[in-house]
Amino acid sequence: MGRTSRYDATGERQAGSARWAVERLNPPNRLWGSNGVAFGPDGRLYVAQFLAGQISAVDPGTGDVEVVVPMDGPVQSPDDLAFGADGSMYIADLVPGRVWRRSPQGEYTLVSGEVANPNGITCVGDRLFVNEMKPDGRLLELFPDGRDPVVLTEGLALGNAMQRGPDGYLYYPHMMSGQNPLLTGQVWRIPPDGGTPEVVADDVHQPVAVRFDQGGVLHVLSRGPEGIVTRIDLHGSGSRTLVTSGVVGLDNAAFDAGNRMFVSSYASGGVTELHPDGRTREIVPRGLDGPYGVTIDLGGRVYAADHYRIATPEPSREGTVTTHSLLHFSHGIAADGELLHLTSQFGQVQTYDLRAGTTRERAGGLRRPLGITVAPDGSLVVAESDAGRVVAVDANDALTVLADGLQQPVDVAFDAEGRCYVTDERRGAVLRIEADGPPSVVVDGLDGPQGLAVLGDELFTVETGRRRLRAVSLTTGEIRTDAEDLPVGPPPGAVPRTEPALFANGMPGMARRFAGLAPAPDGTLLLSANGEGTVLRLRRPVRTPNPVSAPSPGPDAG
Repeated sequence: MGRTSRYDATGERQAGSARWAVERLNPPNRLWGSNGVAFGPDGRLYVAQFLAGQISAVDPGTGDVEVVVPMDGPVQSPDDLAFGADGSMYIADLVPGRVWRRSPQGEYTLVSGEVANPNGITCVGDRLFVNEMKPDGRLLELFPDGRDPVVLTEGLALGNAMQRGPDGYLYYPHMMSGQNPLLTGQVWRIPPDGGTPEVVADDVHQPVAVRFDQGGVLHVLSRGPEGIVTRIDLHGSGSRTLVTSGVVGLDNAAFDAGNRMFVSSYASGGVTELHPDGRTREIVPRGLDGPYGVTIDLGGRVYAADHYRIATPEPSREGTVTTHSLLHFSHGIAADGELLHLTSQFGQVQTYDLRAGTTRERAGGLRRPLGITVAPDGSLVVAESDAGRVVAVDANDALTVLADGLQQPVDVAFDAEGRCYVTDERRGAVLRIEADGPPSVVVDGLDGPQGLAVLGDELFTVETGRRRLRAVSLTTGEIRTDAEDLPVGPPPGAVPRTEPALFANGMPGMARRFAGLAPAPDGTLLLSANGEGTVLRLRRPVRTPNPVSAPSPGPDAG
């Protein structure tokens, strides 16, 4: 059965509010990111979803999506998958460094817990191969029966999706070379029994995956914004052609028995059929992977920090989403004229110039910075979540600590009088930062407060544990619930599990989810509905006075 929303199998769940009219700025994204893809024995396309921690099966004819490996199962962060000769599914679980076997009966067995950042995975008959996505990575053969792995080669520059070629060799991309991640461009091969690896293609555009079609032609996918696929007839004429798909952030591909090509996007999810001439057909529409933080400029344009990119939902264009930049690991975001200020949970604060398309690093080495806002004096104020601090970055990029000793600060906001507020998710409170003492409690007893915004004399926060919007009057202290059943966090019924590591072998691991909240100049609120992949606009309904009723006619009337 198809899923209208990844958050709710029925697709009918709606946020409830008596005080706000709630509208989606874009349709829900049914796939919570899409990474490795492979056709299963049943003819469906199986999709590893790294950000969701689950694997779904897609019917390529109808687009129906079924979750097969749930997000509260043993697999934490699947990035690629492959099927063995007996129908078993093998899964590269990247962050914890595990490789799993899922039997045709649905039973899980750990094949290996000793692979660092396992990513590219492929089966050759009943043989299993996996590579590591890290500098100086390895390519290994693993054995489900428990034998020790065999290392075929080392020195991979971030291994990723690989496949056996028509000549019997294993082909794999080098995602990066040297110190510049843009200087990619190589495809390598090695015999499956070991030997000396060799370069078979150079000057390929930002390769992220290699796939052979049914005719033996090599297709190299690019991770860039243009969605380029380089077709190389290595074992035929040697010709090379480029196809530009427009699918931002390609991740992987699979060919069916009819040689139709289906591609995934780490940046926007979905599944797309890609024709040889570049035409595309959406099987599962693309959308927002998160979103995380959300903001709006003075012209009314909305920007979402969507983990791998900065994106704008376009309600006037049939709910499409525009990518402004593949700025990886964008989490907190704040608009400031022609500038967007961003945080990455992996430690950076950056400023992106929309007009020039340039990025300036403002701070680095922070411990999971999340929410960000612009202070009245123009400095950037950031919730440094894992350090328990709120910090300010001035125009010269000097960092000052405004508050510390917090448990888990998530978002920050200022009121009209220039007072700074912060949500503390672990403490379950909204605090006000005081100039001459410890922060004072504005409201406590909350369950997972994250996004924070101030409109007039009211403060709003997203209480993710109870999936509701709370409002606090800054003049009277009155607290109320303004919206309920918000699609934030994992789907209802998913059992929370241990949070995956933020870093894995020196590489980015798994970021914490963040339901952002932002005020708009017109008095509306914007909410990151990260459970379903939308941005919600909350607008106060226009209340018209009841018309004056004419007096009822008396008993003698007429």
